[in-house]
Amino acid sequence: MAEDSHISFDRDLEALRPITLDQMKSVKLMNRVDAKFLTDEATLRGVLADAAAAGYRVLVTEGQRQSPYDSVYFDTPELRMFYDHRNKHLVRQKVRTRCYVRSGQAFLEIKRKNNHGRTNKKRTELPVADMKDFSANQDACAYLARHSWFTQASLSPVLETLFTRITLVNPSLTERLTIDTQLQFKNFRTHLETTLQDAVVIELKQDGRARSQMRRIFLEHRIKPVRVSKYCIAVTLTDPEAISGRFKMKVKAIEKTIGKKIETR
Repeated sequence: MAEDSHISFDRDLEALRPITLDQMKSVKLMNRVDAKFLTDEATLRGVLADAAAAGYRVLVTEGQRQSPYDSVYFDTPELRMFYDHRNKHLVRQKVRTRCYVRSGQAFLEIKRKNNHGRTNKKRTELPVADMKDFSANQDACAYLARHSWFTQASLSPVLETLFTRITLVNPSLTERLTIDTQLQFKNFRTHLETTLQDAVVIELKQDGRARSQMRRIFLEHRIKPVRVSKYCIAVTLTDPEAISGRFKMKVKAIEKTIGKKIETR
């Protein structure tokens, strides 16, 4: 996929104290509240500066403060998972494989949302070679059958997403946020590709009992919460036959945020 020009955050991230993956395991969010936010790269620089001043720490893996991710989303021929989300079904699932590019680790992941709005994620490791087709991997197929109402035979790869992730943790270890930049999408069925250009998708996970410093920072930068699914936005942009409904408004919100029209090719 062709890349757009992006801001380098290397110097911005050097201002944040590092935290390792092992240290991050102590961040236990027992009463977790999740929220997503949308902004652009220029605004993110200000957020990172304020986060550094507030004592936030940045996850460092293998000496790097930014990590490339590669994910493949699976769905049924009629895109049931996409339409379950579009139609606001409270109980729904998503099935994907994900590769942490730098470490070379890959996983099969099943995300399940219940009727209380809580998301539970199960995952099992698998070879990178099985990212787009794990039909010959008996362990992965059995794992999917145990934890999902979908079977491997009912699914096929629909969409690939590539992005770069920054992970921050607050000083008191009561909130964690993932910041995804350079988002790119490729649809395996339509062969269409697109990028979100300089849009930034942030997910904040916090202990609902603790005060959030990051929410205050977001407010100062006029960053508002938004419900957005990378998979559903990507299908909306890359599948002309999908009946996207309300997701078209999400695309317009992203375009308004970045001040540009998103092109599909």
